[in-house]
Amino acid sequence: MTTGKINVSVENIFPLIKKFLYSDHEIFLRELVSNATDATLKLKHLTSIGEAKVEYGSPVIEVKVDKEGKKIHIIDQGLGMTGEEVEKYINQVAFSGAEEFLEKYKDTAKDSGIIGHFGLGFYSAFMVAEKVEIITKSYKDEPAVHWICDGSPEFSLEPADKTDRGTEIILHVAEDSTEFLEEYRISELLKKYNKFMPVPIKFGTRTETLAKPEDAPEDYVAETVEVDNIINNPSPAWTKQPSELEDEDYKAFYHELYPTQFEEPLFSIHLNVDYPFNLTGILYFPKLSSDLQVQKDKIQLYQNQVFVTDNVEGIVPEFLTMLRGVIDSPDIPLNVSRSYLQADGAVKKISNYITRKVADKLKSLFTENREDFEQKWNDIKIVLEYGMLSEPKFYEKAGAFVLYPTVDGKFFTLDELKEKLAATQTDKDGKLVVLYASNKDAQHSFIATAQDKGYEVLLLDSPIVSHLIQKLEGDNENLTFARVDGDHIDRLINKDEAQLSKLSDDEKETLKTQLETIVPKQTYTVQLEAMDSQAAPFIITQPEFMRRMKEMSQTGGGGMFGMGNFPDMYNLVVNTNSELAGNILKADDSQREALVKQALDLAKLSQNLLKGEELTAFVKRSFEMIK
Repeated sequence: MTTGKINVSVENIFPLIKKFLYSDHEIFLRELVSNATDATLKLKHLTSIGEAKVEYGSPVIEVKVDKEGKKIHIIDQGLGMTGEEVEKYINQVAFSGAEEFLEKYKDTAKDSGIIGHFGLGFYSAFMVAEKVEIITKSYKDEPAVHWICDGSPEFSLEPADKTDRGTEIILHVAEDSTEFLEEYRISELLKKYNKFMPVPIKFGTRTETLAKPEDAPEDYVAETVEVDNIINNPSPAWTKQPSELEDEDYKAFYHELYPTQFEEPLFSIHLNVDYPFNLTGILYFPKLSSDLQVQKDKIQLYQNQVFVTDNVEGIVPEFLTMLRGVIDSPDIPLNVSRSYLQADGAVKKISNYITRKVADKLKSLFTENREDFEQKWNDIKIVLEYGMLSEPKFYEKAGAFVLYPTVDGKFFTLDELKEKLAATQTDKDGKLVVLYASNKDAQHSFIATAQDKGYEVLLLDSPIVSHLIQKLEGDNENLTFARVDGDHIDRLINKDEAQLSKLSDDEKETLKTQLETIVPKQTYTVQLEAMDSQAAPFIITQPEFMRRMKEMSQTGGGGMFGMGNFPDMYNLVVNTNSELAGNILKADDSQREALVKQALDLAKLSQNLLKGEELTAFVKRSFEMIK
């Protein structure tokens, strides 16, 4: 029997491990199962190159809970350790056996899948255990050994009677960690962190009914047997080549990742790159709502099939954090701060690669089946529009597939739209005017007016559209967007009409003065326009710039695009050729005020601006008028 002290640089290493090494004590199981996986994959590699003269077989990692004995067992059938190796790898804290193995076999072990980045992983056991035992037998022809440590630097190492190859870790669970003696808790952790580990993981047994034989008699009673309960899928879809998978395989894996999601994903993007970094994964476009925040944190980050986190900001471009799926890369540093990740050059390259890959996939989907892409547009547009605003590299490629739908359900790319509008929709300054609605129902009368003039009206109704059109205008000098109920539309709709006002200049000046004494100055700017006599006498429009600024200030509630609060400002456009304009001029003071208030309220009602006390007063006044 050997005794001694573990070679550590400070006497109180164990309290440090227990309190500070990992933020969450549940990580211990991830670390120990990862070590068992490493040991198994190392043996697989050594047997494949002929260095280990043993049968690899079909090894399984087993996790057992002994609630009564307050113990957790993690058992593997990997390469095991000799007494000398225990001294080297266990008793010298922070010496990484996986790193040494990779260095020794760097030319042949590249694809062996060894995790090897968890450093002090084994000692995470002391976060939940007051005593830890290791019983291990090497694949080499050497005796088994039994290592025991009670959570102090003191340990003992003695021969063991274990005859089968591999390692068993026994945790004597501390009083403050008895939650981990509950089977449901261990099952929960295994499914969270080890669901896709590359070696089968057994946890308990389950009952399975045998298939009924073809020649079974009518009174046959189905047999049941106890079988190992394997809780993981060692070969998840992202570890395979795209050529090996069909659409149904991708959909099945989506539901494996998200068992509570019943809707099918719209499409998937398979990531597979080995230079200048290693990365695999599958991203899914789900059906998305217009809520930018609720959708996030659905992508799972793995390192060699070990779950790490579902907070992938800094690794995945922010606009794609609204997607779902898996990213797996051994090149991503794990136990470091988020700020380090965001500054890391390799991580930035990964983010840029994912952006480019997604853009290329979207372009191919658009090119191969435009009709299908158009049908899915409303479900994916929020991600793509956000990407155009937040990722310059994505914006560069987006022109090839980003669509602009009309209120009639037609779709144009920006270049197609420019070509269509060139002959019909230019303003007095020669700019192309893109008319758009943000709400078909609320802006119905304005849409109808524009369509009667033969103009195309887009339907741009996402919550960030104001930011997007601001960017598009900045990058396209001769292009301007005008909401169909905005002030810019008057310049467009009236530009070819030589409408003469029925009122003289003096009458117009008088009318404007009369209106400004009744209409609230702090909210409305009165404008007189000579329009068709059949057009509405009062029309409320909003200055395009002020409306956009207000919308942008509200997007994200001061978060993503918060810009402070802007007041409500509107234009009251009065048709000087309407019969009402003449009647206001002729009326006495009390009649004039009643006419203006009623007409203003009707205009506000058409814009959904009449609410509360004003609406109640309007309804009452209207009933009085029709008595």
